[in-house]
Amino acid sequence: QVQLVESGGGLVQAGGSLRLSCAASGRTFSINAMGWYRQAPGKQREWVAAINNGGSTNYADSVKGRFTISRDNSKSTVYLQMNSLNSEDTAVYYCNAGSAFGEYWGQGTQVTVSS
Repeated sequence: QVQLVESGGGLVQAGGSLRLSCAASGRTFSINAMGWYRQAPGKQREWVAAINNGGSTNYADSVKGRFTISRDNSKSTVYLQMNSLNSEDTAVYYCNAGSAFGEYWGQGTQVTVSS
């Protein structure tokens, strides 16, 4: 089993920044990739960014150039640095981990961008 706990969400003005954190525990040795998804009110959950064990990253077009995903393997933590936030970034952000034992999700953290 892998447990994921997100933190760092909150209310920010348009143009501002936030950094989300996701701490993994349990069978972290089995994780091969981690990522972030988000779900806005009335919309389906969408993929935002991912990073694998080699450090390779990928981003959704909507956040490319504004968001940066990174990981600290010594802390089993993945981060999402979000800059130039706008109202369309308002959503619940979920951490995701893929491992040899399955796929895991955090409980989500709310990000609200005020215009």
